[in-house]
Amino acid sequence: MHPELFKIGPFALHSYGLMMALAFGFGLWIASKRAPGRDVSASAVMDVSVASLLFGLAGGRIAYVFTHWHEFEGRYLDIISPVQSDGTIGIAGLVLLGGVVAGFGGAYWMARKRDVRFLTLTDIMIPSLALGIAFGRIGCFLNGCCFGLECTVPWGVVFPESSLAGSVFPHTHVHPTQLYEVLAMVVLFFFLLWRDRKPLGEGVLTGWFLILYGIWRYYVEGIRWYESGMVFGQIGDHRITFSRIISAAMVAVGLFLIRRKAREVRQADAD
Repeated sequence: MHPELFKIGPFALHSYGLMMALAFGFGLWIASKRAPGRDVSASAVMDVSVASLLFGLAGGRIAYVFTHWHEFEGRYLDIISPVQSDGTIGIAGLVLLGGVVAGFGGAYWMARKRDVRFLTLTDIMIPSLALGIAFGRIGCFLNGCCFGLECTVPWGVVFPESSLAGSVFPHTHVHPTQLYEVLAMVVLFFFLLWRDRKPLGEGVLTGWFLILYGIWRYYVEGIRWYESGMVFGQIGDHRITFSRIISAAMVAVGLFLIRRKAREVRQADAD
């Protein structure tokens, strides 16, 4: 586990931040290569990517603060200040799916400004999002956050006590849910590229991502550890978390996009 790669005074290069930078760089490069195939300019992809990033960071932060409000009691300026009350530089604490939802909002706003069809843009960029999540989860693993529940599987991981995972489960094997998601997102990335070999209807590729990632994320929530603020309720042994609610909504939207296109095709054939 290496949450900090190096530190100079109050400034630290965090492994999670580096992974996010790599995710943005590789994702933008892939999306730029895919854009001409849908008659979209690379500059439009750049503008939408930047808007998605900024909105995503803001959305991920808002979701984190909403579900961890108790952490900021007495130091509310730390919610937005790049210089924290303890003197460290940087803002720590994001919720991935909060960022994904807000990122889509940023993409929609910029697509309207650039007069580009929103679902065309998301179809271009959606494989990059899958790969970006994989990079982000590598950062989570190095940071010792977003970890799983205790387990007995042979690949269980023991995190050092200096990490959040190690403090919650000291000297205990836990599911490396971060690495599970890295593997799942790499597979999803290549599946989306394979699925897009032949022309698909607008929004279909986005729909596939929403369905498959939503189902996966809903499942993995069952073996992840969460503090009480992220759990909204429980039905028997089934926890209702913030991310499960968003995941279910993603599946519903994905099904709508795919069924809508199938309905349009049937109507066109009938005509």
